[in-house]
Amino acid sequence: MSFSPGFRTRALAALGFAAAVLAPMAPAHAQVTKLQADPKALILDGAEVAAGTDLFFLSGQLAAPVDPKKTFADVKSVDDLGDTKTQTISVLTKIKALLESRGYKMSDLIKLTLFVAADPKTGHMDFAGANEGFKQFFKTADNPTTVARSTFQVAALAGPYFLIEIEGIAARKK
Repeated sequence: MSFSPGFRTRALAALGFAAAVLAPMAPAHAQVTKLQADPKALILDGAEVAAGTDLFFLSGQLAAPVDPKKTFADVKSVDDLGDTKTQTISVLTKIKALLESRGYKMSDLIKLTLFVAADPKTGHMDFAGANEGFKQFFKTADNPTTVARSTFQVAALAGPYFLIEIEGIAARKK
């Protein structure tokens, strides 16, 4: 079967046009862009996740008892779980282990939501304590990145001695 030169030219032009039109519809390369106007800021302004990126949504995590021999049934006071800073470190340690079990790193976190209850000893939430615990995992030599974050004071958490619960979203290139 032979085609006229004019037909071949029109066919090639049509293919070129189709390629140009459809190229933007091709799957984008997975990409996570962390947005931070002030590089000294503790948290990001936001994070942009491109199509084709793996996402991992972490349920809210609570602190473990300070004494690893104790169970949650043994928790009888805030002292058994620690202050807000101690609980934040405990929760972020759990989150780090969860991430690693799925092949993620702390630097893959893009969003955290902190729910902070008032410490019964002071009657108010310890935002500074939460930040101090947070600083041990972000903007460090091991993890120079940080995350977008929201913090809410809540009336109570799942138990009377929990001071912080943290949920998160991690994203990584496929």
